[in-house]
Amino acid sequence: MKKLILIAVSTLIALSLFSQGDLSQEEQDLLNKVNAENASSAATAESQEAYNNGITLFGKKEYKQAIAAFNKAISGDPKFEAAYYNKGVAQIQAKLYKSAVSTFSSLLKINDKNANAYSQRALAYQKQNKLKKAVSDYGQAQYFDPKNEKHFYNGGGVLFMLGEYDKAIKSLTKAIELKSDFYAAYNDRGSCYRMKKNYKQALADYQQAGKYGPKHAFVFNNIGTVKKQLKDYQGAKDAYSKAVSLDPKFYLAYNNRGAMNMEQGKTNEAMIDFNKAIAINSKYAPAYNNRGIIKHKNKQYKDAIKDFTKAISLDKNFADAYANRGVSKEMNRDMEGACKDWSKANELGSENGTVYHSGNCSF
Repeated sequence: MKKLILIAVSTLIALSLFSQGDLSQEEQDLLNKVNAENASSAATAESQEAYNNGITLFGKKEYKQAIAAFNKAISGDPKFEAAYYNKGVAQIQAKLYKSAVSTFSSLLKINDKNANAYSQRALAYQKQNKLKKAVSDYGQAQYFDPKNEKHFYNGGGVLFMLGEYDKAIKSLTKAIELKSDFYAAYNDRGSCYRMKKNYKQALADYQQAGKYGPKHAFVFNNIGTVKKQLKDYQGAKDAYSKAVSLDPKFYLAYNNRGAMNMEQGKTNEAMIDFNKAIAINSKYAPAYNNRGIIKHKNKQYKDAIKDFTKAISLDKNFADAYANRGVSKEMNRDMEGACKDWSKANELGSENGTVYHSGNCSF
């Protein structure tokens, strides 16, 4: 009973007993243990309160304040895994990608089997364009959590960015095996096949994506692009029209439908689509270039030059716009300006720029 009594009254008499030296070593050890446990409990409670505050701040999108709260939680409990994890996620949201990598690395020192930590660190690497490191971390996430389709989907996306289409297809196929209605994985696998010029397989995947994600305009835009490659022009037009019906502000679909109409000689319809794309996104260079082509065909050379110039102002490396502007300048009897544009187009890798310059200008 002696120990129980000491525990109960120690907070009342500890100072006076300690100062008088009346505690035995056994009693002193017990008192130290009790005080340590009390301090630990208080620190844990404070740490949990800070963590909860961080979650609230994160929900309000106050990411930097949330990070500070999670830091406080970690200082109270250096092995608080959830605090590290959410701190890292908040840092990604705040675009503090290097700091996020450091946070997730600290978490992985505590638990090197945390699949979600690997996945989030991969995202932080991806945001810094460190794609090979991202692939490695997604691989670790897949290893420790092989039933989570998102790890395979995200890994496939980075492999696509690296141009490793076969590996991306393999990863995205695994994601689909784990989740048969994963429309985004079908869409991205379709894009891999499209890059490999396997248009039939790409179309099949895009159509599956459209089946499982029928309200996503970008899927139907992709269907239109592949059908155009397969020379199914009416099917392509229908797909682009479906895309803009789902999202009236989807300027890419307007531009793509306009380009298809232009190729078929339907310049009036194409002009309407290019104007619409520009009205939605006044900084979309390809729409200005395409509109300039129609104006050139209509012999409105000065107006065409204005559109090509606008496209170039938005994208300094737009080789086709330089080549096209050169053609309009030639028709406007500005041969010197035309040769300068063709030279620049040639420098940027435009085949037309090379042909035009070599055939019309002196080097």
